[in-house]
Amino acid sequence: MELRIAVKPLTSHACDALAVGFYEPVGKFEGPVAALDRALGRGLQQALAEEGFTGKLGRVAVVHTHGRAAPRRIIAVGMGPEKTQSTETVRTAAAAATRRATELRLQHLAFAPLVERDGRLRLLTQARVEGIILGAYRFDRYKSEPERRVTHADLLLADRAQQKVAERGVAEGRLFAEATVLARDVVNEPPNVLTPLRLADRATEVGKQAGVRVTSLGPGGLSRLGMNVLLAVARGSAEEPRLIVMDYSPATPRRTVALVGKGLTFDSGGLDLKTAEQMATMKEDVAGAAAVLGAMSAVPQTVKNLRVLGVLAAVENMPGPAAMKPGDILKAMNGKTVEITNTDAEGRLVLADAIAYAAAQRVNEIIDIATLTGGAMVALGRFAAAVMGTDQRLVDALRAAGE
Repeated sequence: MELRIAVKPLTSHACDALAVGFYEPVGKFEGPVAALDRALGRGLQQALAEEGFTGKLGRVAVVHTHGRAAPRRIIAVGMGPEKTQSTETVRTAAAAATRRATELRLQHLAFAPLVERDGRLRLLTQARVEGIILGAYRFDRYKSEPERRVTHADLLLADRAQQKVAERGVAEGRLFAEATVLARDVVNEPPNVLTPLRLADRATEVGKQAGVRVTSLGPGGLSRLGMNVLLAVARGSAEEPRLIVMDYSPATPRRTVALVGKGLTFDSGGLDLKTAEQMATMKEDVAGAAAVLGAMSAVPQTVKNLRVLGVLAAVENMPGPAAMKPGDILKAMNGKTVEITNTDAEGRLVLADAIAYAAAQRVNEIIDIATLTGGAMVALGRFAAAVMGTDQRLVDALRAAGE
């Protein structure tokens, strides 16, 4: 997507649609929005009132200008109460406007200037760009007729003096959003395409682009390291496993952080076979590794004094003739023995060896990301991730980053 910054009156900026944010409740129009309303013969205010538009966060209403202003449409988007404005509300509103533009098959979208009074223009711009890119996201690679989508987004500014700060926000927002898009693409790929070997190839491509050294261990290398529980999970599949290590090492790192991602490119449950309904979405079991891959694509541009290791454990869990069996006893890389009581508990086995590998690299912190376990979703639903740890300071820092 092409993102541009412009300083131009709302009434004269030509585009398919102009997104304008409104706080809840919608009050008297001021400044550029009032000028836009006057150009429309007070039609904007009237149309929003007729639509019952209140400014609730994420709600949208579309108003046609009928040639009275350069934008062909106005997409009014709710920002929620002004006192609650944050990077998250800006991100949510931008995504909502972009999704509506996509539904309307529009290609050129513009956004009215942000209202910011506390010097947070860079962060708010970053959040807006993230919302635009993620709101426009579609995985339509395998459709015969991909959807028409937003290809140009203009961010309007009230003052030319804001341009440099806004440009920094655009660059950072694009970096983080594209890392997220990378992770989403990996999760959305069908499992016949995204095998462990293909994930290793993708990590190598990302490493070359980002400036991260990538190594990939196959069955021989895993066996020499004693990663027997990871290998046991892979035995039932015709696809070879891979341990993918992405190493970002600046000249003088203060400490080393490891990101470990569970990468089950498909999980049938093994001999303890899942039901057809449960199995239908099990390509998503690669999401932990996908998140690490996305993070590592952005690390070199954001981290200067830390060594960061990304460890992706890429395996397929299938019920082939050599599959592990309930009752098997295996020895992990760190020497611990494990009795298998359910082959659908493969994630903790894969992570046992992956985390042991990370610990052997003498790292200071390990952050493990995994679709583990279904009980977390039962407890917390789809709106929060579970976190557990042995270092409360690190747990608190992760929670703060998530907020």
